[in-house]
Amino acid sequence: MAALWEDVLRDEAAVREAASVAVDAALLQGVLMRTEGEPNASDVVNYAPFTLLPSAVPSALFEQAYAVQQDFNLLVDAISQNKEFLEHTLASTIKVDDFTARLFRIHTQVLEEGLAQSVFLGINRSDYMFDCGVDGTAALKQIEINTIAASFGGLTSRTVAVHGQVLKVLGKSKEASRLLPNNPSKGLALGIAKAWELYGSQSAVVMFLVEEVQRNIFDQRCVENELWNRNIRVIRKRFRDVFEKGSLDDAKRLYMDGQEVAVVYYREGYVPKNYDQQNWEARLLLERSRAVKCPDIATQLAGTKKVQQELSRPGTLERLLPGRAEAVARIRATFAGLYSLDVGEEGDKIAAAAIADPNRFVLKPQREGGGNNLYGEELRQVLEKIRDSPERTSYILMDKINPQPAMNYLLRAHSPLQVSECISELGIFGVYVRQGKEMVMNKAAGHLLRTKAIEHADGGVAAGVAVLDTPYLV
Repeated sequence: MAALWEDVLRDEAAVREAASVAVDAALLQGVLMRTEGEPNASDVVNYAPFTLLPSAVPSALFEQAYAVQQDFNLLVDAISQNKEFLEHTLASTIKVDDFTARLFRIHTQVLEEGLAQSVFLGINRSDYMFDCGVDGTAALKQIEINTIAASFGGLTSRTVAVHGQVLKVLGKSKEASRLLPNNPSKGLALGIAKAWELYGSQSAVVMFLVEEVQRNIFDQRCVENELWNRNIRVIRKRFRDVFEKGSLDDAKRLYMDGQEVAVVYYREGYVPKNYDQQNWEARLLLERSRAVKCPDIATQLAGTKKVQQELSRPGTLERLLPGRAEAVARIRATFAGLYSLDVGEEGDKIAAAAIADPNRFVLKPQREGGGNNLYGEELRQVLEKIRDSPERTSYILMDKINPQPAMNYLLRAHSPLQVSECISELGIFGVYVRQGKEMVMNKAAGHLLRTKAIEHADGGVAAGVAVLDTPYLV
């Protein structure tokens, strides 16, 4: 796999010319982010970082990732409806992790009041790496599933054209024609549009709940524009706006500035720093409403690392997806080894093993957004510090996945052009809509390939580590 573009990588002049074409193509296609200096204004923008060349992805593993996505959609939806499973699984975590505990309290309160929401919309992204075995064969292994604010469905819809142009400039038009079309922004918008339609009010709006700092606005605008193209009105609001201007009527319909809201699409709210007391109150108001939340709070909890670890226990998948043996087998085939650090003999054993051989594992806290996982020496130090404390239950351990690196150029604004040894992560977007007990939509909605230099252990594009990429199937 490492030798895919060997001839190109040796030709410095061709690389320089291709990089110049690539940057202009990215700007032309709208592969954009706001700058760190002015994250809330579009007066100055730059291209989002991306690879010069598309990266090799084994076609069998690519197809496997797509084939299992509907199963994962069903699984996330099943978990979100299983109060006992969430309660049991997160019991030890909520004692030591305040963020998960507060989400869980809202979940409990909403269930006690009785759910006002009858239409459910899930947009998730299941992320994988290709684990290289001792014999050199690659296997698809899941890193995590993101059930809230899964990003880059918009910008990745526009990177295929950029890589196609680069390959043509490099005299590889045959290879360019083999790049697969990919438009997650359309797939995500179809899910939102279906939920809006089932909500049943033509005059109601879709509300994107957005962050205070909006560097990644163009990624969201791609999805937003797909909705405007279907004559669905979109408003963009922050938690703060909801706190100040949001209200519920007697039927628990949600209003913002006098406009009824049919769908709340969260692009924020997944890490503790997104919340102060007002924002928690705003979140509770949204959850109590009849509006379709994407995700509702139970679905956000379904995406926690602790749930991921619990799913790998023998028998758990069978209980959550009864009578679906084939789906269970497809899901289980993607699991890497996952281990609980709960207090007790099992947790003691795995903690000791990780301290003795930290390079075999990844230590994961209950956090989204990239840049939180611990590796190597850092993992060992943290585990030694918390091994005898209940705090360790807010983490899980996972086998470290070892992908085969490949050479590529990572294009970033104001950074020198240099070749890097890289690894890639493949995400598949999933969309489902359920009305009452009936699943009315369940599909894979496109993919996202992100690539980073091997010296960077963790982190996504928004975290400033990985860059956008396009799969070249081999």
